[in-house]
Amino acid sequence: MYSSSIPIRSDFLIAPGSPGSCLRLGLLPNGKTRSIRLLSRRQISPRASVCSDPLLVQAARGNAISRPPAWMMRQAGRYMDAYKKLAKKYPSFRERSETVDLIVEISLQPWKAFQPDGVIIFSDILTPLPAFGVPFDIEEVKGPIIHSPICDEEALKCLHPIDLEKLQFVGESLSILRGEVGEKAAVLGFVGAPWTIATYVVEGGSTRTYTTIKRMCYTAPRVLKALLSHLTQAISDYVIFQVKSGAQCIQIFDSWGGQLPPNIWEQWSKPYIEQIVSLVRKECPQIPLVLYINGNGGLLERMTGIGVDVIGLDWTVDMADGRRRLGYNVNVQGNVDPAYLFSPLAVLTDEIHRVVRCAGRRGHILNLGHGVLMNTPEEAVAHFFDVVRGLSYDTLFEDGVTTQELEPLKL
Repeated sequence: MYSSSIPIRSDFLIAPGSPGSCLRLGLLPNGKTRSIRLLSRRQISPRASVCSDPLLVQAARGNAISRPPAWMMRQAGRYMDAYKKLAKKYPSFRERSETVDLIVEISLQPWKAFQPDGVIIFSDILTPLPAFGVPFDIEEVKGPIIHSPICDEEALKCLHPIDLEKLQFVGESLSILRGEVGEKAAVLGFVGAPWTIATYVVEGGSTRTYTTIKRMCYTAPRVLKALLSHLTQAISDYVIFQVKSGAQCIQIFDSWGGQLPPNIWEQWSKPYIEQIVSLVRKECPQIPLVLYINGNGGLLERMTGIGVDVIGLDWTVDMADGRRRLGYNVNVQGNVDPAYLFSPLAVLTDEIHRVVRCAGRRGHILNLGHGVLMNTPEEAVAHFFDVVRGLSYDTLFEDGVTTQELEPLKL
């Protein structure tokens, strides 16, 4: 395990800029640090939890803990030498993500190397598609390919209730991971949100314009609503299946929700995520749910009433500003820019401290603002987790200076 020689510091590294930048980072004009109180005196009411729960689960429920837990989106995969060697032996992504032994091995690679607080199953948001009637392939260059996109009522006929028997490799993998990790870390499952999954199903694969599905909102709303409703039920069943198989926390990826204007997202994505949350709560009331939307800066206030436990922030949202906009009774995840992992380790250390201090000492899961990038140095990933394990809220906020809430940014 890589061990950092960089001392843990509670100050910030500030890039030159306008005087106002000091206040945004929680610094006073004289350069001294101040703690940022993100909780009002009306404290968050944590959901039921026990001290044996993994740190990540406790943070997701808003419980008081000693430090922020941390994991990384895409922490298992193509930046790791161990994964690259395995991928050469098994070149098919579908094989790697649908074979129990390979899923477990890949999922545990970052756990064994870096000891994150969350171990996420190696899978894909499109993995359950064939189980409810939408076969797909993945090509090395083009990515996912759906040969029969669903754009009309006739195409809807191929859909059927999700057959969880076809996803037993997911359930078995989660069960094994839970046994391997024990209570040392949380085992994470994940799904795609209905709008995001529908984007692939309608467009036939990846897209940069989203024109076909956006046009359907107005030219074939009945078809789109039927598709989204079907996906909502299937995804809900899939979440419950993952939880019953061993997942201790579920992240919902609305990866392409940020491509919608906010009012359109409220109409075509938010209601279906709310339905998933409602259905899952009935079966698994204690499971923490995280919602991540890439490019969610324009959606934050609209996300607060959706019912999830944690809202993930991408790196384009300042953590302190995001906290203020969401309200301090909402738990958050994020949001170090993945590019910081290419910076000098001292710079990465300071950015981790900045994000943690801006997030406050309760209800924060440290993560990147997006997935780990290709060619990210493994040394930097190791350092990220080393720094986090050495953090202490009592030390970071030892000056005792707090503010009831941050003042609005003056741009």
